[in-house]
Amino acid sequence: MAVLLYRASPSLARATLAAAARRPCRLYTTSVASKPHHKIVIVGGGTAGVTVAAQLRRAQATEKADIAILDPASTHHYQPGWTLVGSGLKDLDSMQRPLSSLIPEGTRHYPLRVSAFDPANNVVKTADGTDISYDYLVVAPGLEVNFAGISGLQEALQDPSSQVSSIYSDKTVEQVWSNIQGFSKGDAIFTQPAGIIKCAGAPQKILWMALSEWNQRGVRGNINATFATGAPAMFAVPKYSQALETLRQERNVEGLFQHNLVRIDAKEKVATFKNLAADGKEVQRPYGFLHVVPPQKPWDWVAKSPLADAAGWVDVDKSTTQHTKYPNVFSIGDASSLPNSKTAAAISSQVPVLVDNLTAVMNGKEPKAAYDGYASCPLLTGHGELMLCEFKYGGVPKETFEEIVGGQEVPRRVFYHLKKDIFPYVYWNYFVKGTWFGPQAFSRPTTSS
Repeated sequence: MAVLLYRASPSLARATLAAAARRPCRLYTTSVASKPHHKIVIVGGGTAGVTVAAQLRRAQATEKADIAILDPASTHHYQPGWTLVGSGLKDLDSMQRPLSSLIPEGTRHYPLRVSAFDPANNVVKTADGTDISYDYLVVAPGLEVNFAGISGLQEALQDPSSQVSSIYSDKTVEQVWSNIQGFSKGDAIFTQPAGIIKCAGAPQKILWMALSEWNQRGVRGNINATFATGAPAMFAVPKYSQALETLRQERNVEGLFQHNLVRIDAKEKVATFKNLAADGKEVQRPYGFLHVVPPQKPWDWVAKSPLADAAGWVDVDKSTTQHTKYPNVFSIGDASSLPNSKTAAAISSQVPVLVDNLTAVMNGKEPKAAYDGYASCPLLTGHGELMLCEFKYGGVPKETFEEIVGGQEVPRRVFYHLKKDIFPYVYWNYFVKGTWFGPQAFSRPTTSS
């Protein structure tokens, strides 16, 4: 082909071959050098890790940097879309892509599982015994959804007749919609665990969508719905919590607050909770339908590492995302200690800050970019309506559309279509490619405080 092109047009051929030579490629590693080293190593190929790599590739200071991503997964999931799958609004296949297709060009991907960190020696250790060294490290492996943390849950999820399901895994999310469709009478319980979880609004999203479906089918009057949460209120941000509490009462949903699910008897269809407001006294409730959100925690190999704080999260400055002890280490997303909601929307605002501060440190400068804690929870409240919760540190609302439509605690159809139709498209085509900046859309934000 090159010979034919050269004969037809020597100048065009030279330009084409030169462009091809300059064009970086994705580097998927099947064999690993004995002691591989990279300028920047990113642990995690989820939303945070892939987007950091993509924005580094677009930054002038790091577009040609030697970058590697470590992640054993073969599939990348758009996890915010699992509520859409569980609600029957989207199919699972549209919410996932091969990870290899999302690794930025010129970035090496090691399909290896990390087992430990040695930050004193700038080394990441993997489960197969490979040590990968770095100059700079970004830790973004997400968190562990601990299905084993509730007795009987794993067994119940493996039995379709148990009427137990969860949107918190690609292996279980499709059963949620099946259970919603098949249920028409009895006690329906939706749970949320105590403690930190990813997307703290998701447990309610599936509650409201199930009620909406049952309303449309005319069976809602036959169903006793309960929201059982380990938290003391409907939501952590007071403005939205008040609005959601009003919805709960108007829609006749029982609220079991500070009730943490600890055990499931799928054979007898009984859920056991600990009442955290009564010294952990056990409360048993029968169910015909049970949607479970498992407890969540840092990965053990993160929690037991020198990078972790006392709670097991990667210990970073909440403004700069830089590690509090190791200045060449940064972390964002679910694995970090950033004291905000763990959502993809939060990552959209964290990544530019991390990239700017990382490049500053690489150039011998102080990190001055500042993250204000922005996060968002597009909270489905039924078919054709959604409460777009946006806030920053301290539970202070930071609403993008308030001046246009009014307070976002009011569910609106336009927000519903953002979640259902716009955000998935934006995610695959812009977000993970490094050109989407959350509330700023396509305009890269000014990150300095």
